[in-house]
Formats: sequence, C-alpha cells, structure tokens
Amino acid sequence: MAKQQQLAAVVVTLLLALLGPAACQDASTNGCLGRWRRDTAQGPLQPCPRIQSPAPVLRSSGLSVGYYSSSCPGAEEIVRKAVAEAVGSDPGVGAGLIRLFFHDCFVRGCDASVLLNSPDAERFGIPNLSLRGFEVIDAAKTALQTACPNKVSCADIVAFAARDATYLLTNNKTFFDVPSGRYDGRVSFANETLPNLPGPFSDLQDLKDSFASKGLSTSDMVTLSGAHSIGRAQCRFFLDRFAGRNDSFAQSLRAQCGGNDGTMVAQDYVTPDFLDSQYFKNVGKYVLFTSDAVLNSTDTMGLVTDYANNNQGLWEGKFAKAMVKMGYIGVKTSADGEIRAECSKVNY
Repeated sequence: MAKQQQLAAVVVTLLLALLGPAACQDASTNGCLGRWRRDTAQGPLQPCPRIQSPAPVLRSSGLSVGYYSSSCPGAEEIVRKAVAEAVGSDPGVGAGLIRLFFHDCFVRGCDASVLLNSPDAERFGIPNLSLRGFEVIDAAKTALQTACPNKVSCADIVAFAARDATYLLTNNKTFFDVPSGRYDGRVSFANETLPNLPGPFSDLQDLKDSFASKGLSTSDMVTLSGAHSIGRAQCRFFLDRFAGRNDSFAQSLRAQCGGNDGTMVAQDYVTPDFLDSQYFKNVGKYVLFTSDAVLNSTDTMGLVTDYANNNQGLWEGKFAKAMVKMGYIGVKTSADGEIRAECSKVNY
C-alpha cells in the first residue's frame, strides 16, 4: 500500500508539472485544476465549469432500506465483514471508503463509476489518484458473487462500505440504515473529476456551488466536511498555507513534511484515528486545507460552533443523514445501469 501511495504521489507531481500553472488559468476543464494545486501569482482562477449530476430524487428513486432482504439476505453483513477486516488493521482504509463514496457520488452520481478500471476512467482523474479502498470493495463483491451471483450492485457495496466504515470509526458507533437498489453505471471519464469534485484549495463559494449542484445544502457541505477528522493528506495540498506561521502547529507540520510534497500527515492532530467532531474544534487554526479553513466564516461558523460544542452526538446524527442524502445523487436504474459481475469493468 505504501508503494501505491508513493506511485500516486509521483503521478500527481508529473501531471502538475506537465499541465503547469498556465493550465489553471483557462476556463476549460483544466481550469478546475486550481482546486487541486497550489495557487499561483498569476491572478485569480476562473470559475470551474461543472457537469451537472441529477439532483437527489428522494421519493421515486426506487431505493429502499432492506432492498436485498429477499434476493440476497446476507448482503449487508458480507460487506460489513469485509470492511471490518480491513479497517481493523488500518483505520485509514475506513477513511478511504468514506472518501470513495463521496468521490463516486459527485461524478455521474452514486453508480460505482469510480471503480471502473480503464485508462481514461474516473479513478485516474487527478482528484482520485490517492483514493483507497478498492480492494475492500472487490473482496466484498467476490464474496457476494459466491453467495448470490449478480444480485448486489457495486454502487450499493460502496454505499454500505462507507456506512460501515463510519460505524467502526466513530466513538459512539454511529449506525444508520442505507437505502439501496442502485444500479451500476456503464460510463466513466477521468476528465469529469476536476469539474465535479471540490478540492483542498476550494474557497467557500466554490464549496457551496459544488454541493448545491448535487442537490446538497450548505449545511450538508459543512456536515460532510467533518469526514476530514480522519485520514491523511499529502503536504503538497496544504503546506504553503502555513508558510507565514511560526506557531507550534505550523512548525510541527513543516517538521513532519520535511520538505517532501508527498509526505502524508494526519488531518486531525488530536484524534487522528477517530471520525469525530474534533474537526470542528480545529476549524480556524488547526485544519490543513484551505477548504477546511474557509468554514471559519460568518456563513458557516454557527453550525461549526454547534458541532464543536455538542459533544459529538449532534454532528454524528447530522452526518448520518447527510450521507444518506448524498447517496441519492444520480441513482441509476435498470433502464440506464446494470449489476456488474466485476466492479472494475462493465458487463459484456
């Protein structure tokens, strides 16, 4: 896994070098690279064009809790077992599974398009090069194909895995029902990731617009940002922001990074292995990304303060609801999707 992360870091570096700062100034798809690279001195970035995913359909989507109770009764337990085995040995995989769900849903909807493995697929878009958890989804799918072949979609496995990772990583063991019945998409393009996924350099308006384009509110955006209370981030995505600071936190970050852009640092320095509301206590001075720091604004600080001051329970409950709501984005049906036999490729 360490070698895979190092390779991803090298690929990112090469891509950024090839695209260069000029690529971040145009109004094409590459103009969105500003969300995923350092700012330059060449002036403000242009607004990012977006490929709109359908807004959530909360009533007639065809999703339901217990969707597999007849066709594959043990489906959710099989996924839960695969997730528990992986997260038990590495909590970072759990953070990766939650992120995988987010990155899937924001590009073409929650249709497992992020799992497709072809040279121009989403998983090879710049925002997705460091995604983790693919092997957990594959393990769950293999077990499900044995138990009930071609019954459980990869899209639902991704949603179940994110829910189960949340349960394992939260202090209060937050469990929530996940409506299921999604079908898998057949289309996946790397060049759709930059226009659709907010990045570590996104400002507040970009975050609001990105989430609104998917049918999610500013409140949902703040709530889901709490997922940054676990996981690790590459120094390339935050260290420049601390160049002018000499407090102990900034000094610690510089020491951990050691001048290496690809070094990984915990996103929450207080409780790095737990998904909790500590993130909201850190907002302001002790978060890594620009996209985290901008939540310290008049538009969002009220909710940030509520989450920081309410001993975990308030945020956990809202996080569960926001995850369920996100899971309705762009849901595919039998009319425009399929149940893949293998999550990494479409059926033939």
